[in-house]
Amino acid sequence: MLAPLYRVTRLELSKPILYIQGRYFSLTFSNNQFKSNREQRKHEQHILSQILRVDHAGEMGADRIYAGQMAVLKDSEYGSVINKMWIQEKEHLKKFNELLPKYKIRPSALLPLWNVAGFVLGAGTALMGKEAAMACTIAVEEVIGQHYDSQLRELLTENPERYKELLEVLQKFRDDELEHMETGYHYDGEKVSIAPFYQVLKSVIQFGCHGAIWLTKKV
Repeated sequence: MLAPLYRVTRLELSKPILYIQGRYFSLTFSNNQFKSNREQRKHEQHILSQILRVDHAGEMGADRIYAGQMAVLKDSEYGSVINKMWIQEKEHLKKFNELLPKYKIRPSALLPLWNVAGFVLGAGTALMGKEAAMACTIAVEEVIGQHYDSQLRELLTENPERYKELLEVLQKFRDDELEHMETGYHYDGEKVSIAPFYQVLKSVIQFGCHGAIWLTKKV
C-alpha cells in the first residue's frame, strides 16, 4: 500500500514535522520570528486604535457642534452654510462607524461626554452670534486639519501600502475640514465685531480640542 503523499505528524510535541515521500522536514519556526510577527501586529493595532478611536470621537464631536449651531442658526442667513458642513461631518462619522468594527477597534468610552460637550459648544457660540459660530468653526477645523496631517505623515512613514485605504480616507476628510475652516474665514469668523475676544475664544476652543484628543487616546 502506497504511503500518502504527505502528512503532518509530531515526533515531539514541541516540533511539528512534515512527512513527504518518505522524508521528514521540520516545521519549527524560531521564537524570534513568532515574536517579531506578534510585535508587528501589536504595533499596527496600536496605531490603528489611536487613529480610529480619536478620529471617530472627533467626528462625532464635530457632528454635535454643527447640530448645536443649527439648533440656533437654522433660520438665519448662515443656516444653509452650516448645514452643508454638517452633512459632510455626518458622512465622516458614518465612515468611521464602519471602520471601527472592520479593524476591531473599540470606540472611546468618553463618547457621551463629547456628545454633550460638542452640542453645548456649538449652541453656545451660535448664541453669541453668527461670527462667533464661524470663529468656533475656524478654531475646531484648524486643529482637526493639523491632526489629520500628523496622522497622514505617521502612516506614510510606517507603511503606505498597508494603510492605503485609511490614507485615502484621512486625506479626503482633512481636505473637507480645511475647506470648513476657510468657510469660517469667508463668513466673518474674524469679523471686527468680535475682534476683542476672537483670539481668546479661539485659544480656549483649541485648548479644549487638544485636551479631548489626548484623553480619547487614553480612554
